[in-house]
Amino acid sequence: MSHSSEASQGLPTRLPSTRMKPSAANISKTGLYRLNRVAIRCSLSIIAPHHKGMTPAQAIRAMENSKSVELPFLAGLGPDGAPVFETIQAEYLEDDPRRVRLLRSPLFARNLASGDTVSLINPAIAQYELERRSGNLCVRIFRKRGIDEVDDFLTPRLEKLGGARDLVSDRGLVYSVHVSLGFKTIEEHLDAACAACPGTVWYYGNVYDPEDGVTPLQWWLEFDTQE
Repeated sequence: MSHSSEASQGLPTRLPSTRMKPSAANISKTGLYRLNRVAIRCSLSIIAPHHKGMTPAQAIRAMENSKSVELPFLAGLGPDGAPVFETIQAEYLEDDPRRVRLLRSPLFARNLASGDTVSLINPAIAQYELERRSGNLCVRIFRKRGIDEVDDFLTPRLEKLGGARDLVSDRGLVYSVHVSLGFKTIEEHLDAACAACPGTVWYYGNVYDPEDGVTPLQWWLEFDTQE
């Protein structure tokens, strides 16, 4: 995949709104215990349909022996305070079965994008560590009605830049676009989609600190040193 030579340094030109602030910040010890319990149920519900008749430990080992897997990641907290999880498809790295590469960017889980490498701390309770970024920006698009119209307008434009559409839902789209294209170029296309399709909003999924939703992570400033 080729990318523009435009500098990736700097900051996104659009500041986040308060709606971007995560709902999963500052979880108490009681909440963390509840989170772990629900994560276990969530992860087992993902494993069970594919590994019937196995114990949880056997199912997890079977997952590790396959080339790809769907893993649960914390997406946020629901209105009742219960944690909500999103499954993300990943592939195991050949040199280390405890590390995976994400195959798509998530719709709700924060601070991740397609191509990122994460280590499996404890997938049974959705615990991972981000090891290496791919350089992709995770871009989320939302519209209450007519998401197909946004898809038709935006997808060809981002694909011409080397971006990829990772997910389509009734009200949302997810794209992975490499940061080397430059924030200005990417945001011009996103804003054009909002203008052409009223009611459309977009957000970055891995640009701002998930703890406060407003502080730029600035990982792109050091991205070149990872290559």
